[in-house]
Amino acid sequence: MTKLTHKAAGTFAIAPTPFRDDGRIDDKSIDRLTDFYAEIGCDGVTVLGILGEAPKLEGSEAEEVAKRFVKRAKNMQIIVGISAPGFAADALAGAGIPLDAGAAGVMIAPPPHLRTDEQITGYFKQAVEGITAGS
Repeated sequence: MTKLTHKAAGTFAIAPTPFRDDGRIDDKSIDRLTDFYAEIGCDGVTVLGILGEAPKLEGSEAEEVAKRFVKRAKNMQIIVGISAPGFAADALAGAGIPLDAGAAGVMIAPPPHLRTDEQITGYFKQAVEGITAGS
């Protein structure tokens, strides 16, 4: 899969994380969603964003969702959200999982309690250092 660059263009859908009635991840619905986005001409799909279900998932569940979308996505780029309230070691280690699985990139958003430019830029510096140290 091609990695995302500053030249990325097109339409990237923001995918929900589908669940079964019992709360488990719905793999068949992930497949149908991915196929649907491809059929309507999306260039990519963003999964596990911070405004949806992602913060409610265990790390292993998030990994499962990311890998499922990446595996199914044939000619689309998948961007995987890896945001966390802080950059614990396991959150940073998790950044490599979607990239190793073939994701085009990861998406990181700072936690809402950061207010100053210094706090926000410090957060992103820490993220870049952590992710690049794992690669």
